[in-house]
Amino acid sequence: MRAKLAIYGGAAMLLLAVSIVVSLSIGSSGLPLADVWGILIHQLPWMSDPSTHWDASEIAIVTQLRLSRILLSVFVGACLALAGSGFQGVLRNPLADPFTLGVASGCSVGAAFMIVFGYTAWLGLWSVPLVAFGTGMVTLVLVFSLSRARGTMNVESLILSGVIVQAFLGAFVSFMVSMSQGVVNEVMFWLMGSLSTRSWEHVKLIMPFAIIGLPLMFRYSQHLNLFVMGERHAAHLGVNVERTKLVVLILSTLLTAVAVSIAGVVGFVGLVVPHLIRLLVGPDYRIIVPLSAVGGGIYLLWADTLARTALSPKEISLGVVTAIIGAPFFAYLLYRRKVLQAGGSST
Repeated sequence: MRAKLAIYGGAAMLLLAVSIVVSLSIGSSGLPLADVWGILIHQLPWMSDPSTHWDASEIAIVTQLRLSRILLSVFVGACLALAGSGFQGVLRNPLADPFTLGVASGCSVGAAFMIVFGYTAWLGLWSVPLVAFGTGMVTLVLVFSLSRARGTMNVESLILSGVIVQAFLGAFVSFMVSMSQGVVNEVMFWLMGSLSTRSWEHVKLIMPFAIIGLPLMFRYSQHLNLFVMGERHAAHLGVNVERTKLVVLILSTLLTAVAVSIAGVVGFVGLVVPHLIRLLVGPDYRIIVPLSAVGGGIYLLWADTLARTALSPKEISLGVVTAIIGAPFFAYLLYRRKVLQAGGSST
């Protein structure tokens, strides 16, 4: 396992580094590649040179706008993919992710509420993520309650419950948007997903969650492997099933809340990335979890690069880009599951 993780992990980190380098060199400002990297190199303390020929606006474009946005997209993608791997592991369901379960929509309700009613200064930057986490947890409990019947919960009822709750919460957010006056554009940001108005403050906010969330989720990866054989089997092998489910679900919801409070509702990252990683490296969550974090960062970095450059100077919503990729993939998973079930029932 360690050799496999080292090989795939090393390749993923190399791909992430190349993606950051290439994405940092792409933009609508028309800055030459040499200037972009010259500016960055001269920001290093031992490389600073007061005689440089770049003006303040060019330096701000590279260091304040482009670099912060790229790092933010990496951390948001990592958090959403980690959350998706956690949901899929606990529920033993490749269709589960924060978006299909309605958790992302639940988080957006809390975020929209704070903006519409002007409570964003309550605890500074922590106000929105804190409330988004609370509404996300309430949504998760509601979806589980709706999908559970006679102590059992099947995949179809879980997804259907998620769709129903997501539609209801979407209508609720639309109602708040219609009631708001001066913050319509800001609330619409949560509905469509975007990183265009974010800054280094938001990078500092989400970075600890991504860095701490990865080892915490990895700690339970072996338990998630045992969950594949069923909860009763995992309990017989020494896993505290209820505690593992509680910790992983709370951690996944927290990562979703922080990502949604910063980037809005960016769907399908938690669905597509862990599933692709699983197809590539197999079902071992000790490899899926860390590679999902890196893969999520790469995926959202390129989605955001496409969003900000495809129709430049206009910008496409980040949620639109991920939905265009993720919705067909979700349909493929549903179709594949249906074919497998039909094949199993005929035997």
